[in-house]
Amino acid sequence: MSLIIGIDVGGSTTKIVGVRDDGGGPVLMTPQHVTANDPITATYGAFGKFTLENGLNISDITKVMMTGVGSSYIKKDLYGLECTRIDEFTGIGVGGLHLSGLPEALIVSMGTGTALVHARRGGPMTYLGGTGVGGGSLMGLSKLLLQAETVNHIAEFAEDGDLENIDLRIKDITASDALETLSGDLTAANFGNVSDVATKGDIALGVMNMVFETVAMVSVFAARSVGVKNIILTGNVTQLDYCHRKFDEMNGMGYGVKFSIPDHSRFSTVIGAALCGLSENGDR
Repeated sequence: MSLIIGIDVGGSTTKIVGVRDDGGGPVLMTPQHVTANDPITATYGAFGKFTLENGLNISDITKVMMTGVGSSYIKKDLYGLECTRIDEFTGIGVGGLHLSGLPEALIVSMGTGTALVHARRGGPMTYLGGTGVGGGSLMGLSKLLLQAETVNHIAEFAEDGDLENIDLRIKDITASDALETLSGDLTAANFGNVSDVATKGDIALGVMNMVFETVAMVSVFAARSVGVKNIILTGNVTQLDYCHRKFDEMNGMGYGVKFSIPDHSRFSTVIGAALCGLSENGDR
């Protein structure tokens, strides 16, 4: 029985997971994450924490699969274990399909920026592009405008927010009797109607709304370009309640696609990396 450890070394967060296969298919060990800006510290810290809390010995582990922007800093094997590096887009695609249970989908990874991967089971994982708008934009703009230092602070501010004081909607610029094909609630311009009485809550909600609407529309265009209807959202910011509410709302906008956020969505890429290790061992 193989035990593969996957490690995704990101810009600020490093994730780790274990995957076993006892003959009945892949079994995930509970994923974990650590926060550290130094990729080497984060990698060794994540590995130590995960093995300690799961009672694992080095001899229990078959290999380590590395991915993420920071994995290039790990120049040798980890504690004598074989390390294999896979590109992040393969991890995104494999992980997204596994968590969704779908044979084909557009997998959207919302990290610091946003990457879009057309994934097909048994086929290539094709990177379609992306946008620099993502979690980094959410954090940076919120720090600049609100002095908010964490995602939790942003979410707390946004609970009392009202987009009417921030965004310009279609209904604000078009007579109601002329709205035949578009919903009046669609955004015409993010931050296009900022009120003099806009609060921190309004601004926080406006920033979140702009980030998620941008990701949504880029994803819609990408999905249409490859003829898929299922869009699977992954990455750290999918943990925000507003992310779930916003994409549920987008499902009702008539774009002809379905947005979904699976369980363990924030760990999708690292799960994909570990699953690639099982595949290499002939266990998948």
